[in-house]
Amino acid sequence: MIELNVKNMTCGHCVNTVTQAIQSVDKAASVQVDLPTGRVQVDSNAAPDELLNAVNGAGYPATRSKVGATIVGRKTGCCCS
Repeated sequence: MIELNVKNMTCGHCVNTVTQAIQSVDKAASVQVDLPTGRVQVDSNAAPDELLNAVNGAGYPATRSKVGATIVGRKTGCCCS
């Protein structure tokens, strides 16, 4: 289990985009998102760096909660803006 802190998620579309990004790395990954806090719990066999890179590639800055390895994203604000 890995927990990520993901910024700029403000709606269901954002949640779907982050979930799809994670599942593009591991189709069997279980993803639970708490939108108000930006916490994303992932149960996956993929390497944490791969998951972080996927979320970053989708445009959402993320950090790994337990380790704190920051991935700087390119997106600011909601995807729907």
